[in-house]
Amino acid sequence: LNRCCWRRPLAGGGLPRLRLQELLALKAKTQLLPRHGSGFFLGDLAGFKGLGNMMLIRTSRSGFCALQNTYWWKTYPAACLAWSPYRSHGTWNNTGSTRRRFMVIAGASLGVFTILAYGDHRRRAAEVDPPQFTPNPPFPVFTRQEVARHHSETDRVWVTYGSDVFDVTDFLELHPGGKSKILLAAGGALEPFWALYAMHKQEHVLELLQGYKVGELSPEEPPQPIPGDPYAEDPPRHPALKVNTLKPFNAEPPSELLAENYLTPNQIFFKRNHLPVPTVDPATYQLHVQDSRGQALSFSLQDLKCNFPKHKVIATVQCAGNRRAEMNALQNTNRLGWDIGAISTACWGGVRLRDILLHAGYKQGDEGHVSFEGLDQDPSGTVYGASIPFKKAMDPEGDVLLAYEMNGEELPRDHGFPIRVVVPGIVGARNVKWLARILVGPEESQSHWQQKDYKGFSPAVTWETVDFSKAPAIQEMPIQSAITEPSPDASITPGELTVKGYAWSGGGQGVIRVDVSLDGGTSWQEAELTGEPQSPGRAWAWQLWQLKASVPPGTKELNIVCKAVDTSYNEQPDSVGPIWNILGVLNNAWHRVRVFVGEG
Repeated sequence: LNRCCWRRPLAGGGLPRLRLQELLALKAKTQLLPRHGSGFFLGDLAGFKGLGNMMLIRTSRSGFCALQNTYWWKTYPAACLAWSPYRSHGTWNNTGSTRRRFMVIAGASLGVFTILAYGDHRRRAAEVDPPQFTPNPPFPVFTRQEVARHHSETDRVWVTYGSDVFDVTDFLELHPGGKSKILLAAGGALEPFWALYAMHKQEHVLELLQGYKVGELSPEEPPQPIPGDPYAEDPPRHPALKVNTLKPFNAEPPSELLAENYLTPNQIFFKRNHLPVPTVDPATYQLHVQDSRGQALSFSLQDLKCNFPKHKVIATVQCAGNRRAEMNALQNTNRLGWDIGAISTACWGGVRLRDILLHAGYKQGDEGHVSFEGLDQDPSGTVYGASIPFKKAMDPEGDVLLAYEMNGEELPRDHGFPIRVVVPGIVGARNVKWLARILVGPEESQSHWQQKDYKGFSPAVTWETVDFSKAPAIQEMPIQSAITEPSPDASITPGELTVKGYAWSGGGQGVIRVDVSLDGGTSWQEAELTGEPQSPGRAWAWQLWQLKASVPPGTKELNIVCKAVDTSYNEQPDSVGPIWNILGVLNNAWHRVRVFVGEG
């Protein structure tokens, strides 16, 4: 509220104008309003017939706010609003003065007189037409040309949505998607961008935007063309997927299917898209690679398949936001509420990135970063991008692939057809899909998703205090595990119970143990690990596990907990609170599932 309505006047020195229902909503949400001079100024209460012009609320010593400069028409009596804390003054105590008693008696007499006068006022008001009141225009009117002049922080950043004009300059640094994203729409309409990021069309976002309203578009302005649906050409998806957002499409497999297979079927492999899925013609596809002399090399899909050895690797890909729903339950991050399914495993086939870089003239001892750019882009032409350290890209045992196969099949469109990057042991955000360009340089990718997202912060950091430059981009992921069966709040019967789940650690660290508790962590049992053997330091794939336990009769409920340990003896923290962060990433706390036990 402070950011939206109160801390700054409107353009031209005006003041916020609120409808009565908005005023009452603000009263319910806050107990302390900012002072303006010696009182509080509120704008015209548009829509409340009979209350006109400006209202000044002054806090009196008795704890009430008197209305001044207020015009009352029809039958509305003078009134006070008790918005500030009330304080009792003990009028009749021993320390009260004769003068105070006199004032109270006089006030009571005045109250009786007011009631009688009010009755007469109602009778007279019924006989006389109320004075005509013409409210001032609620907001100034602008043309699109005038809005377009406000396209930088120097000139203030204005945008339009529908017929409204907003000054969002003060929100730039607070935008969860980064300042650069808002600046793409500076001086213009939000609709083309919100068509890409449909999650903006939520009530709390629209309410926030209204707080920055400074005007309205001229009625003479022609309406903007409705942007076409940029997601109209997205591929079909499996109906079993749990959808987090449709546009862009983000979905995960249901937990009960997640650990059924060591290799996740392509159809239910979790899907994380930031932009519309591009349509790519494999016959004309070209991958552009910057060589060691700064020249551009180009490779067709057939070049990659025929001129370089094919390599296969089984690797798990996990989104940095996996299990964010648990963080949102503690304190909402307003970001995708992934459950435990933003993780999957596949056998990837393709060309080693190392082989491409050697062909381009790079050497093993070179330093810097390898940046990737995708074919997916927003209306301004900004593409998805990310980077990894050059050392990881060139490591003979790093197994970084330019993949064109997934589980023995042609790479599906949702997963990066025709070529995607697979960086084993590294956060999913660096596994760029629909690969278009590879660059090598001394600096990380300057992409928003490398610089202003996918970083970890202290729970103490807020959107007002965050400094993205002080946190490194996430690369290797921490030790992780989760329970896939039974489901939360399931009902089971006494007897044998099988608990299933997955465990995985970044950087090629193997999982050596999974501990499971049925009583919330008081006692523990060791689960049985399943899956294929992996080389030390190259344990790129998850470890599935299960525990067979006995549930005695009379048990009412179980609080099942799991935690994993990797080859460096890294263990998961026991709770979400100490690792909560504003981006909702890197949640690897003990996973907890409560189930109910029925009669046998």
